[in-house]
Amino acid sequence: MGERNRFAQQLFTSLPERYDLLAEVLSLGQNRRWRRAVVDQIVSQSPAPARVLDVASGTAGVAIQVASRTDADVVGVDLTLAMLQQGSRRVAASRVVERIRLVTGRAEQLPHPDQTFDALTFSYLLRYVDDPQRTLAELARVVKPGGTVASLEFLLPPNPFWRAWWWGYTRWILPVAGLLTGGRPWFDVGRFLGPNISEHYRRYPLSWTVAAWHQAGFEDVEVRMMSLGGGLVMSGRRAR
Repeated sequence: MGERNRFAQQLFTSLPERYDLLAEVLSLGQNRRWRRAVVDQIVSQSPAPARVLDVASGTAGVAIQVASRTDADVVGVDLTLAMLQQGSRRVAASRVVERIRLVTGRAEQLPHPDQTFDALTFSYLLRYVDDPQRTLAELARVVKPGGTVASLEFLLPPNPFWRAWWWGYTRWILPVAGLLTGGRPWFDVGRFLGPNISEHYRRYPLSWTVAAWHQAGFEDVEVRMMSLGGGLVMSGRRAR
C-alpha cells in the first residue's frame, strides 16, 4: 500500500457515520449535483450497461444511484473498511440491495479480470494515489472496449474572482464549519482539503489529466466544469 493510500485510509476511517450529511452541508449542496452528473453519463450509455464498477465507492452514494437509475449490477470498491460498512448499511436500506456488492480493494490493483465491466465510475480518487497515470491504466484494464468511464473530482475555479472566494472558503470557512458540525475529524478534513486540491493541480493540471486519460486508453474524453469551476466531471469511453 502506498503512502497516499495509507493517508487516505487514516483520514476517512473516522468520518463514515456523518459523511453523507456533512458532504452535502459543507459542499453547499453541490456534491449531490456533481454525483448526478457523473451517473448521467452511465445512464446515457447505449447499449445499457449490465455490470458497473464504482471505484472509491466510499459510503456507496454513486453505486446506489447507478443501481437505482439503471438495471445494472454494481460492484463498489473502496480502500477504507469503515466507509464500506456505512455504505453497506445504506445499501441494505435501499431498494436495490440485491444488485450492489461492496468489496475492499485498491484502485491501483483491482481484484477483477480484464474487461469485466461495461462501465466504471470513480470519485475523489486521484489525489489519494501515488501514481495517477498507472491508476488510470488499471481502471481502463477492467472496462470492456466501448464502455463508459465517468469521474468526479474537485477543481480550482479558473476565474480569478471565484478562485479567490474558493481559496477563502477552503482555507478559513471550511475548517471551522467542519469543526462545528462534525468535530475534530471534520476540522482536520477541512484544513487538509484546500491545500491538497491546490497541490494536486500544481503537480497534475487539468491538461495533464486529460492527456493521462488518453494515454490510459480512453477516447472521446470530455470535461465539464461544475459550480463555477469548483467541481469537475470527466467522461470518456474505453478505446475499442
